[in-house]
Amino acid sequence: MAPMRATSLKDVAQAAGVSVATVSRLLNGSLELPAETKARIDTAIRELNYVPNPHARRLSRGRSDTIGLVVPDIANPFFGVLVAAVEEAADQQGLAVSLFATLNRTGRELSYLRLLARNHVDGLVFITNHPETDELAELINATGKVVVVDEDVQGALVPKLFCDNEQGGRLAGAHLADHGHRRVLYVGGADDMLSAQRRYQGCLAALSARFGSDAALHRYCGDYTVEFGRHAARQFLAEGRPATAIFASSDEIAIGMMEVLRAEGIRIPDDVSMIGFDDVAPLHLFAPALTAIRQPVRAIGQRALSLLLETNWDKRSASATEELLPVEIVVRNSVAPPSTT
Repeated sequence: MAPMRATSLKDVAQAAGVSVATVSRLLNGSLELPAETKARIDTAIRELNYVPNPHARRLSRGRSDTIGLVVPDIANPFFGVLVAAVEEAADQQGLAVSLFATLNRTGRELSYLRLLARNHVDGLVFITNHPETDELAELINATGKVVVVDEDVQGALVPKLFCDNEQGGRLAGAHLADHGHRRVLYVGGADDMLSAQRRYQGCLAALSARFGSDAALHRYCGDYTVEFGRHAARQFLAEGRPATAIFASSDEIAIGMMEVLRAEGIRIPDDVSMIGFDDVAPLHLFAPALTAIRQPVRAIGQRALSLLLETNWDKRSASATEELLPVEIVVRNSVAPPSTT
């Protein structure tokens, strides 16, 4: 038997025939209503046995009842899934979400952080995808009420939520090693980004544990984009295919690389094996279906909002905390033993 879902603010609003914002503002004391309307809401609360969330009320009392979500690119499926998860979790708390797409530009990121300083939103779930973050960290520390997600903002003294990137690298490296690959190409983000560092280090550790000094992990650094994947594939071919397997550390990179390799007649996994990372794109529909490290993207989005609501921002110390969510490997058909030709 499925567990009963807790009554949400949305349920109360629907039963009373009012908006979620109306119920929320009544409960936090920022709105006066006609007696008849208030009575309908009180009746709905009583009949539905609704218990207000104290974390959400602490965050938003007397404020906008709106959470800001800052992402680099809403066209990227990874961020699309994460946005949907935050929206769903916020809806259950009776909170609105304002979405801000930065195009991964520092100036736009700073502008959206200043919205929090001007009380236009009650808190921010913040995602960047570039390594130059000193100015961002300074403003985040001055503003507070920010949860950093997916990629690090070094120097930001706030709660941070990441997937276990190093474990993902270990899973990829171990799977390739199990198939006999000791020469592997890692293709990922800039080498001073947390995700790229940890995925590379995890993969290297797994290969070294199996092959010792005979292990070789080549590295191409760039952006988590299809275009960089294409560039990396062309470089791989120009250098005479210096590895028997590729660890492409995002769906977008993997898609770009597969496009170029296929056009050049390179077969996966017959000529070169490949593992991806994220597993948000429909990789099971590719030819061949792509083995990948799967991030728990929806869980990341939901947990990000929970961290924002649970944190007692008035009492927390000025220090960074880090929480990791586990990843898993999804084995399909893109890895085989090294080609002998």
